Amino acid sequence: MKDADCVAFLQWALPQLGLHWPGFRKVRRQVCRRIAARLRALGLADAAAYRGHLQSHSGEWPALAALCTVTISRFYRDREVFDCLGAAVLPALAAAALERGAARLECWSAGCASGEEPYTLAIQWRMALAARFPGLALHVLGTDVDEALLERARAACYRSSSVEALPAAWREQAFERRGRLLCLREAFRAGVELERQDLAARLPQRQFDLTLCRNLAFTYFGAALARRALEHLASRLRPGGALVIGVHENLPSFDSFVPWPDCRAVFRRSTAPS
Repeated sequence: MKDADCVAFLQWALPQLGLHWPGFRKVRRQVCRRIAARLRALGLADAAAYRGHLQSHSGEWPALAALCTVTISRFYRDREVFDCLGAAVLPALAAAALERGAARLECWSAGCASGEEPYTLAIQWRMALAARFPGLALHVLGTDVDEALLERARAACYRSSSVEALPAAWREQAFERRGRLLCLREAFRAGVELERQDLAARLPQRQFDLTLCRNLAFTYFGAALARRALEHLASRLRPGGALVIGVHENLPSFDSFVPWPDCRAVFRRSTAPS
């Protein structure tokens, strides 16, 4: 399938999925390869034939939505963000949790892919922060719409390139080598829960102190869906809690959030969602 044909198809299809074409420009080749494979599986000749198939088979739309799920993840991605979480955000949230008598610091990694982000939080907490806050446990819920990615997260074994951004001492403590892979030790998996959920459709039934929604809603969702996602995220975040987005993303509204001082891409929930 030619690039121009795929681009034209995506510009037609993405808005119908509530997605935002500009967010796909840099990753379109990955998505187009998936769509081309889908055409072959369906025995369709080209993008025009697939468009007709979608118009006559409504059940194909969820399959297309899955093809448009883009995964680029690694441990400690965007170092400056995790450095600021460790130095300022998590200590502040932990202190507030202890003050209100909580036993757990509740975190949500929305769009957790293969588990790199929630496990990074677990490693960071155990290696750098847990001793400072005795009596407080970290609990991380990782959610993703792709069950295959969640199975990889549950296996928790990764290539060396996925973990190279972690501090060396953390890598040594947290992982054990199994052949060509590095597998997370059980102690660092404790407190991480993985569930299949679609951010656009269903929300966890709990309140969080920290939510990470990076390089997902505010990159790939259309304006209306991104706004709704922000309202959903705010509804599950405690007042004073922190929301982390991608370093190249912008929130569609600041009504409920103010920037966290001196932390890029981190916002504090200040008021109830409007």
